[in-house]
Amino acid sequence: MLLMVTLFWGVSYWLIDISLAEVEPFALNAMRFLIAFFIAGVFAFPKLKTVDKTTMKYSAIIGFTLLFVYIGATFGVKYTSLSNAGFLCALTVVITPILAYIVLKQQPGKRLAVVVVMCLVGIALLSLKENLRPALGDIFCILAAFAYAVDLLITEIAVIRKQVNAFQLGVFQLGFTGLFNLIISLFIETPSLPHSAKTWTAVLFLSIFCTGAAFIIQALAQQYTSASHVGVIFSLEPVFAGIVAFFLAGEILSVRAYVGAALLVSGLFIMELDIKRIVTGFSNFSRLIAKSFRKN
Repeated sequence: MLLMVTLFWGVSYWLIDISLAEVEPFALNAMRFLIAFFIAGVFAFPKLKTVDKTTMKYSAIIGFTLLFVYIGATFGVKYTSLSNAGFLCALTVVITPILAYIVLKQQPGKRLAVVVVMCLVGIALLSLKENLRPALGDIFCILAAFAYAVDLLITEIAVIRKQVNAFQLGVFQLGFTGLFNLIISLFIETPSLPHSAKTWTAVLFLSIFCTGAAFIIQALAQQYTSASHVGVIFSLEPVFAGIVAFFLAGEILSVRAYVGAALLVSGLFIMELDIKRIVTGFSNFSRLIAKSFRKN
């Protein structure tokens, strides 16, 4: 389920880029979250009408956190390449275990230090220009990664509470995020609706799959795993984002940027893979095969 969410979010950078041609950033985020909220509300109203204050409280807190996630992601896509946005937003996988250690006292593995160094070098190669300054969009994407790590931790804290219904949390956080974006949009933008079928298709796909389905699935899945593990599963997001950017948007990075991207993805997979367990499993499998051949 979380892998499917990762695929949706990998595609979302391209869809955001399409949508921003006709819709202002905060208006776009308000649309995608409110559409997702109303669709979920229509189909699941009987399950939502029993929501209690605790679930609503955490929904509002998570919605406020997601406001910053999507400020970072949306403006990041606007001011940097799709590939950069995908790779940098995936830094959540490194930031999450660090915050989990600070906030929840969850002991990080020894490999974290190596991964952090790899990711820092990767970010430098990917985002620093000749003047050694990152693009504005790159900074926004790193903000999004940090805010999403906070979101994962708050969601983990919320879903382990008996008073919190994970499904209701997943739905109502959409409503709060959309509401916060709408308020900001009314103050600083001139909200407008898309005026082409292409943009409407992009907005609706963002709303239904990349927002509604994705965040409800995340809230439900986090009952069965930790925030750090969710962040690690999402490490495939830049891979999907890079593939989409190459084939659908025609983006080609410099050799230096590809080396940086490779370091980032390698670091993310090192965080994901339990090397010792894989080696032990392979060794046991090899012994089993050898034993089988000796018997025959």
